[in-house]
Amino acid sequence: MSRSTLTTLGSVAERAIRYGIVAVFGEGFRRRNPGAIVNAVFALAATFLPDAVERLYGVEFRPWQRVYAGGAMLAHAVGMLGPYDDTWWWDHVTHTLSTTLLAGFVHAAADRRGRDPAPRVLAVVVFAGLFWELLEYLIHAVSRRLGIEPILVSYSAQDTLLDLVFNMVGATLVLVFGDRLLANFDSESDS
Repeated sequence: MSRSTLTTLGSVAERAIRYGIVAVFGEGFRRRNPGAIVNAVFALAATFLPDAVERLYGVEFRPWQRVYAGGAMLAHAVGMLGPYDDTWWWDHVTHTLSTTLLAGFVHAAADRRGRDPAPRVLAVVVFAGLFWELLEYLIHAVSRRLGIEPILVSYSAQDTLLDLVFNMVGATLVLVFGDRLLANFDSESDS
């Protein structure tokens, strides 16, 4: 398949993903689900981050990388409509996907600066994961106290531990495959 065909297919897939997130927003609005609405807004905004990163850092995403990032955002947004509550593995998958995005960004940034990505990826994933879990807990606790629907839900200590474990699964995937799958972001590939 030619590069232009892949780019076209990637653009079509990106657009479909964005429409999917907008549909989640609409369904969240219909159900009066503030968690789905807010998460869809953030997910949709995140699908435009590759464009901003390309402009700011002078890199180019491969079509599959754009679709992967958008797909991760769509999976998270859809989860707010029920799969987080109804499908036991949904949260594990979305934590892994989201972490690969963060870890991939850190990996690429470290590579561009000529630094070893491994300790940086692990440190950022651990601290970001702990920060996210604390934020999730605080938002849930404050929402319950105010008697409003939370936009993030903290289920249990076991759930928090599993979230952190699957964050490490995502980080490990990036450390194992990052050199090959993220080579297009390396500053040496710019020349």
